[in-house]
Amino acid sequence: MLKKISIRKITLASIALFTCALIYLVPAVNEKENFLEDLEYVDNENDYSPVFLLDKNNYVALTEVAVSKDDDIINKAREVLEVLIIGSSDGKVPNGFNAIIPPNTEILSITYDNNLIKVDFSSDILEISAELEEKMIEAIVYSLTSIEGVDNVIIYIEGEILSKLPKTKINLPSTLNRSFGINKEFNLTSTKDITDVTVYYINQINDNYYYVPVTKYLNDTRDKITIVIDELTSGFNYNNNLMSFLNEDVRLVSSNINDNVLSLDFTSSIFDDINTKEVLEEVIYTICLSAYDNYDVEEVILMADNQEIYKSMAKTIEKRGKM
Repeated sequence: MLKKISIRKITLASIALFTCALIYLVPAVNEKENFLEDLEYVDNENDYSPVFLLDKNNYVALTEVAVSKDDDIINKAREVLEVLIIGSSDGKVPNGFNAIIPPNTEILSITYDNNLIKVDFSSDILEISAELEEKMIEAIVYSLTSIEGVDNVIIYIEGEILSKLPKTKINLPSTLNRSFGINKEFNLTSTKDITDVTVYYINQINDNYYYVPVTKYLNDTRDKITIVIDELTSGFNYNNNLMSFLNEDVRLVSSNINDNVLSLDFTSSIFDDINTKEVLEEVIYTICLSAYDNYDVEEVILMADNQEIYKSMAKTIEKRGKM
């Protein structure tokens, strides 16, 4: 009898525990579903845009920030520029990077027409150190020209075109584009046969890689893409402490531009794994980003031993993983 009573008590206790578990479990599941729905809703409201910010070494570097899903170029430009203003959108600036435009700077107006964007800033923008004055212009120009449909930029200060930087006395063209250069590096021995080439290198914050463009001024008459590959196969930029993962044995066999498409054929050394024929993502991006900054093309095709291994479109290549 006692044995039956004990068994009955154990059974009732088990049922009670199971019922309690169900009571607590059902709300938890519902809460989780609601949470996931909220996350999905937030993701649907946001996009990611390339932006150029200062890294810890004061180089203007490519990263990404969350922006509203808006096809209007003026709205997107305003949102990107606000990220560049110190204190304006700190929550959007990735760890390890810094905004560069002085705090309290106001965007007075933005207009856009025929691939040209005009931005009028308040005079607060000029309250910047001489060291960062030119880099600020680079960050503005490169960030705005990362927006699809924008190729040129005119900067105004309270209605007047900015034609000279007040501290460094550097003259600016009235219309700016990526030919202005970024993180400039001069290696000249004469004033003849000067070529400017922009090469994208790799740097690292914790476990995350990001890309740093460097415009080099050289006495070199070779094709720009040949110079790019030569620089990247060197492996390390000692002046900037920047990296490249392109194997030093890689050779560019041929390059060809046809119908706004740049085709680059490499030796098989470009493969990280010759058996799977895989190419490191960092290698692909350093080559393609460099190609787009040096050539007015819409597409880049990478090949190895005359076989296509990767194809990219202009602008979209800058959309990298979030930091």
